[in-house]
Amino acid sequence: RELGVVGLMNIQYAIKDGVLYVLEVNPRASRTVPFVSKAIGVPLAKLATKVMLGKTLKELGFTGKARPKHISVKESVFPFNRFPNADIILGPEMKSTGEVMGIDRSFGIAFAKSQMAAGFQLPRKGTVFISVHDSHKEKVVPIARTMKDMGFRLLATRGTAAYLKASGIPSDTICKVSEGRPHVVDFIKNGDIHLVINTGIGRRSSLDAHHIRRGALMYNIPYTTTIAGARAVSEAIGALQREEWQVCPLQDYYAAGNRSKGKAPRGPRATSPKPQGKRKKTGA
Repeated sequence: RELGVVGLMNIQYAIKDGVLYVLEVNPRASRTVPFVSKAIGVPLAKLATKVMLGKTLKELGFTGKARPKHISVKESVFPFNRFPNADIILGPEMKSTGEVMGIDRSFGIAFAKSQMAAGFQLPRKGTVFISVHDSHKEKVVPIARTMKDMGFRLLATRGTAAYLKASGIPSDTICKVSEGRPHVVDFIKNGDIHLVINTGIGRRSSLDAHHIRRGALMYNIPYTTTIAGARAVSEAIGALQREEWQVCPLQDYYAAGNRSKGKAPRGPRATSPKPQGKRKKTGA
């Protein structure tokens, strides 16, 4: 209202030292619109065009609130493997070059599908490497405990391992790159690490952390650089351990959302989870 914009806006935010900043406001639709259209089964761009030509939402039959019975997850795709010296930790800059999505009745499977579409296979067993910033150590404890309970071996750098031990979670200590060999990147190269949880604070992130993240990227090891991402990954892995993920047509998900009761139908078991080609992919 204050900007005098009627219609869609794309707003970029940033948080620094607990203060929320608006970086830019664009009076246009963003890539979120086609994502939402596919998530709820409503062609928003088509409806908007008809409204511009004089139709009303009532005439178009779009006056109610969409209530899907499924979860849709949007995941960004990054070109880091084409830029050897780039740090994969995220900041306010636009770094993604595309997006994929995953759809399912549960968040865990929907998130797992989004990772498959982005080119990562989340492990169901193996070894998790954890190294987090001091400000994140308390928050990573329940995540590490969940991973341990799911049967994963935990590897951690000295500081993180000490914090986990004090919290009652056993883990094996591993050297940073600067502490001598064998270090964590050696383990990544040898295929002994299957998931990396490594957080940092923007550009202040250490050179060791940079080497860890680059190693995970080069050897196609799933990694997360945020606590929120680590929580989502742990929930997705738990869901994958409990059930085999399946697919069904988008139309079936939409139909389930239109019914007052019932769950989205589950289709046949997927046989080829790997994304193919360079087209935008949907893990439905």
